[in-house]
Amino acid sequence: MQTTSQLHPTYYFSSRSSIRSNSSMKLGGWNSSQLGFTGRGQSLRFLTPIHKTRLFVISDADDGHAYAPVLEEDSNTNHVPSSEPETFFSKWSPPKYLWRGLSVLVLAGQVIIQTLKGKVHWRNTLQQLERVGPKSVGVCLLTSAFVGMAFTIQFVREFTRLGLNRSVGGVLALAFSRELSPVVTSIVVAGRIGSAFAAELGTMQVSEQTDTLRVLGSNPVDYLVTPRVIASSLALPFLTLMCFTVGMASSALLADSVYGISINIILDSAQRALRSWDIISAMIKSQVFGMIISIVSCAWGVTTMGGAKGVGESTTSAVVISLVGIFMADFALSYCFFQGAGDSLKNCI
Repeated sequence: MQTTSQLHPTYYFSSRSSIRSNSSMKLGGWNSSQLGFTGRGQSLRFLTPIHKTRLFVISDADDGHAYAPVLEEDSNTNHVPSSEPETFFSKWSPPKYLWRGLSVLVLAGQVIIQTLKGKVHWRNTLQQLERVGPKSVGVCLLTSAFVGMAFTIQFVREFTRLGLNRSVGGVLALAFSRELSPVVTSIVVAGRIGSAFAAELGTMQVSEQTDTLRVLGSNPVDYLVTPRVIASSLALPFLTLMCFTVGMASSALLADSVYGISINIILDSAQRALRSWDIISAMIKSQVFGMIISIVSCAWGVTTMGGAKGVGESTTSAVVISLVGIFMADFALSYCFFQGAGDSLKNCI
């Protein structure tokens, strides 16, 4: 049996369009991506990528059937240009610190609007108030007592050499009321409460619990953020007042027991130096600090991404940003409240 093999070059076009047997196909050329199909009474034209493949068909084989192995394949794909040109901002995304900072402003505005509308979850607010206030009293008072005693050592040593023992109480009272009490209390609350806020909301965000609240018809800002902000703003002024009292008491006891300065002298000097505005300014400062701690911590929590690692990074970053915000706000408020030359110690000399 004589077997002859003839190679006939044919061309195969892959397309998803089905062609009827009684239709003819017209090709505009190899370099064109336009295909036209002409049938009986209808004509279609559209753009499609063309894959050019060369097949060599062996007409006579051992089994009597022709088969077509692919010996050479040349890809000639004509890509249709995109209708939307790429720009610089199409691939740019804002830095993480930028959109988190903007989220703080947006969240603060939402809290103010929801509070003015009266949309506050009061039961949750009372729970957070108990958490921020009574459960934080111990560590705040302990910190304030030791800070007061440390400052008393420095002031008494220097003022005793100058013969200004009667001015020690006034200086301590002014330092505690204007700066130390609100700042120290806010630092303690930022480390204890701010980190807890960021960790809780961050865990709820990565586990999609906040999305569940939205599905159930609850606004996460009303249920989670606003109660924490209100609780922190209300609790910190009272904590500051208690820390001021404990700090002055520990200072007077140390001055009397170690340096021989009577408690009556310390208290009388403090009474002469203090004014009502000093206590009011301390409470205003602490209220602002409480808002900064709660809003920053909640904003960092609700923008957490990346699972457990993201929660840890958000918690750490929330505490750091809260402390920086406290110090910046303290400078701004002190500059606004206390301008010009002061005469508070004039009556203590």
